[in-house]
Amino acid sequence: MKAKVVLLGPPGCGKGTQAEKMGDDLGYVKLSTGDMLREAVRNQTELGMKAKGYMDSGALVPNDLIIGLMKEKIAGLDKILLDGFPRTVEQADALAEQVEVDLAINIDVDDAELINRLTQRRSCPECNAVYHLTNKPPAKEGVCDKCGSQLYQRDDDTEATVKNRLEVYRQNTFPLIEYYEKKGKLVTIPGVGDIEEIYAKIKAALE
Repeated sequence: MKAKVVLLGPPGCGKGTQAEKMGDDLGYVKLSTGDMLREAVRNQTELGMKAKGYMDSGALVPNDLIIGLMKEKIAGLDKILLDGFPRTVEQADALAEQVEVDLAINIDVDDAELINRLTQRRSCPECNAVYHLTNKPPAKEGVCDKCGSQLYQRDDDTEATVKNRLEVYRQNTFPLIEYYEKKGKLVTIPGVGDIEEIYAKIKAALE
């Protein structure tokens, strides 16, 4: 079983869902920069306040902020799953100085499907649960099933921001696919269809 894994793919491709399944089923410690940054924003930490402006506009948070955060989290962990990091080749090089990545899994989904997924996404501000108005609606409209908080649409899930996020991804993150492919560590898996079928393909790639 590959021990140190990077999940790649555009916003809305299902990285977070698959990372959660890998953590629960296979014991990976999931490290998500998105979750950590949103927590920092909620807690109004210095990092959170610096990052908020970038996140709200759909731009990438600067490398120095992200790398500093991830270095703290990676220290001492053996079996890790990186969700949403690295996002640039520069970040990948910085990561390589800290840990040897065993496998990069690229979840591939086209832009039209991604826009549909993200603009219909609703999030819980308290427990970070995520819903989809069509595919995974809450039992009660606008209310989190897990903690009862009022759901909201994140600023970065509006259509204009989603399109910008995808453009940013294509420009900045897409080169990572080539980066890991050249190292012989890349596996690409289609991210459309049944979640369990996608997960089965990921699990097979990890063996």
